[in-house]
Amino acid sequence: MTDFTLKIDSDGVGVITWDTVGKSMNVMSRDSMALLNDLFDQAVNDDAVKGIVITSGKDSFAGGMDLNVLAAIREEYKDDPAKGLFEFTMNGHHALRKIERAGMDPKTNKGGKPVAAALPGTALGIGLEVPLACHRIFAADNPKAKIGLPEIMVGIFPGAGGTTRLVRKMGAMAASPLLLEGKLNNPQGALKAGVIDEVVPADELLDAAKAWVLSEPKIVKPWDEKGYKMPGGAPYHPAGFMTFVGASAMVNGKTQGVYPAAKALLSAVYEGALVPFDTALKIEARYFTQVLMNPSSSAMIRSLFINKEALEKGANRPEVADQKVSQVGIIGAGMMGAGIALVSALAGIKVVLIDAKQEAADKGKDYTATYMDKGIARKKATAQKKEAVLGLINATTDYDALKDCDLIVEAVFEDVGVKADVTAKVQAVTGPDCVFATNTSTLPITELAKAAKDAEKFIGIHFFSPVDKMMLVEIIKGAKTGDVAVAKALDFVRQIRKTPIVVNDERFFYANRCIIPYINEGIRMVKEGVEPALIENAAKLVGMPLGPLQLTDETSIDLGVKIAKATKAAMGDAYDDAQDEVLFWMFDEGRLGRKSNSGFYAYDEKGKRQGLWEGLSAKYPTADEQPDLIDVQHRLLFAQTLEAVRALEENVLEDIREGDVGAILGWGFAPWSGGPFSWLDIIGSPYAAERCDQLTEMFGERFKTPDLLREMADKNQSFYGRFSAKAKAA
Repeated sequence: MTDFTLKIDSDGVGVITWDTVGKSMNVMSRDSMALLNDLFDQAVNDDAVKGIVITSGKDSFAGGMDLNVLAAIREEYKDDPAKGLFEFTMNGHHALRKIERAGMDPKTNKGGKPVAAALPGTALGIGLEVPLACHRIFAADNPKAKIGLPEIMVGIFPGAGGTTRLVRKMGAMAASPLLLEGKLNNPQGALKAGVIDEVVPADELLDAAKAWVLSEPKIVKPWDEKGYKMPGGAPYHPAGFMTFVGASAMVNGKTQGVYPAAKALLSAVYEGALVPFDTALKIEARYFTQVLMNPSSSAMIRSLFINKEALEKGANRPEVADQKVSQVGIIGAGMMGAGIALVSALAGIKVVLIDAKQEAADKGKDYTATYMDKGIARKKATAQKKEAVLGLINATTDYDALKDCDLIVEAVFEDVGVKADVTAKVQAVTGPDCVFATNTSTLPITELAKAAKDAEKFIGIHFFSPVDKMMLVEIIKGAKTGDVAVAKALDFVRQIRKTPIVVNDERFFYANRCIIPYINEGIRMVKEGVEPALIENAAKLVGMPLGPLQLTDETSIDLGVKIAKATKAAMGDAYDDAQDEVLFWMFDEGRLGRKSNSGFYAYDEKGKRQGLWEGLSAKYPTADEQPDLIDVQHRLLFAQTLEAVRALEENVLEDIREGDVGAILGWGFAPWSGGPFSWLDIIGSPYAAERCDQLTEMFGERFKTPDLLREMADKNQSFYGRFSAKAKAA
């Protein structure tokens, strides 16, 4: 059995069907691309074949390229990986260009056989680049299907001709959301945008494509004809010139210059638009290779594609029986509990949503109703779907309704006593096999488990807010948590389509442990007289989505005060309170952050940020001499990264993949870097240790080089060299 097969029908249509063996969705490998090339040669050279249709044997068309291929090529071409990657890319261009030309005479454009793509469902990445090389793209009218080129989201750009073809088909302006933002459309949206050519009923898809190839259509692509003009204008055209000026400003404004793929893509588009098509493909391949050789690209692919996918598939799941959740009980119908109820019901799980008052429980269920109404307004949901989802949620005050639940997620007030009381009430009703999970961001799981009948069935599940938008879920093992509870939590997270990381119990677990020092370092600098705008912009220029001061406003200043007081009470003299003066002063001033329309930033009456609050500089005047940008950036990055290393040292983290994926999805750690461990590998452990020594001397012991990093620096080791799955296996 092979990934591609060719069947020549009696009507003279050669149907090439893509059906990757052992995969739920088609993915392109080197072998499958070679097979597609061979089968196309066979079809186009067969006199009995009048036209060709490329389709899929699955419900979707394709999910893209197997990005593990890129790592394999680097390994094969150790001495000259750029050469290997460029040749691989150009081989792909030659294969797709052959489909596009389909046997036409190179000088006259005469002859050739029509080639149609028939997409039954989702077509992403090279799953759209192959159709773009065909002469007409048909898609089934499947509203759940996604069509687009999302490569930019994992640190690369469409390098199999998708960049060049889409711009020539649509124009640079129209193509920019798809290329630079990775925007995906359903078939009707893709048709409206001009990405595909026809949308037909699913049961008519193959017949429509066949009828078209047999209709003797014109198949020469516009860019292969004389007199072709790019839609919207080429760079030297007045309209096109303005497009590219604006695109350059937009890319640099959005990426702050730290994402190499976006800049390379824009360069490939600009330069490619000035030359003939085949030369443009070569330019695209060169920039694509340049991006692949950038360590940022490798790190993003590894963390946001390979590692993320591995964690979602249960890379660290205990080997116990399937623990799929059939009914979940959620205790507490506030914002967090309501969000967990929503994502659970959307996944088809029965939900019992409990609160002390029926009014509160109903309000929690209304959160799902409002969410579905917004989906209906955007035509992403239907009234029938809303009714079905709401029908899965039982909002009540009656704990007896929990008796058939196999998982409980408690999301009540962050207080040990309150949580203990709820645990007892729940376990008076539920059976011995029911797993109890507490949603907490700070309280020790081992301590909370003391209130449970069976600590082995007690676990922490830390959701991030808002639950429906945040992809990360942090699963925390207490000292006695058993494998079944871990598997139950992981299987639940998989059901609700989130990405899990599993960590061991320790103060603040992993995510908050790393993000709090980032916030504190920013506030410290305010006290020192560093210009607040320098702090915020330094963070953004190094890839953080929010500066530490804005992040404090978003999470609320009173929460910061609460955490500071609790941490000081727990740590005593070991607690470093340098940032508390600023934080407590803001709290005393009644500036609680965005929720009070007053914090480190000023806000208008509608809650829109108006810039940094002038009173901040009045209270803490900026120093005459400001630090170098790199020092500010390194203070902010190392504050987070060193905590990640310490978490690994202390076995809070068991897998660096979880450390990197969790950092990016949980609090937005500079995605271009691939995460804290990937960033340390990019800069190298010897330099990282040296820089820590410098920062320690300049700013204090919090930057002291961890013993693990010191040891690795002495041996010139990398984290992925020492701690990767392959290294562990060896």
